[in-house]
Amino acid sequence: MQYAIKPIAVVNNSRKEIEDDDWGSVISTIELAENMTESSLKGIEEFSHLEIIFYFHKVPDEKIQHEARHPRNNKEYPEVGIFAQRGKNRPNKLGVTLVELIERKQRTLIVKGLDAIDGTPIIDIKPVMKEFLPNNEIKQPNWSISLMEHYWGDEQ
Repeated sequence: MQYAIKPIAVVNNSRKEIEDDDWGSVISTIELAENMTESSLKGIEEFSHLEIIFYFHKVPDEKIQHEARHPRNNKEYPEVGIFAQRGKNRPNKLGVTLVELIERKQRTLIVKGLDAIDGTPIIDIKPVMKEFLPNNEIKQPNWSISLMEHYWGDEQ
């Protein structure tokens, strides 16, 4: 079964190359695609945070991973499956991030903390509602805490 998904927007920011860390202070604009109406954003400014689903468009198909590996190829981290990590070399090349909404300007959203590079296609935008967030403690292994130590920089 095949699916065709068309981007609804594109990212504009200062990050031109794929990098692993220091995303917290990155300010991005998300510009709606021409086929999307401005009214699709109506009321979004009522929310403080958004969930952004995007496509890792610069990941070459030959870099896609289906098997277990060491996150960031760091042998100090355990070998875990691609679905037990958030790396970019995923089978469907999809990324998901929660961002802070700074401002809406007609067809553009200004957001903080989007870990997507300039030109990244946006697949979907959803408002963050606390009722969809976990209502119990989040559990994660120590290696993932170490990996994320500098991901957001000094912003988190």
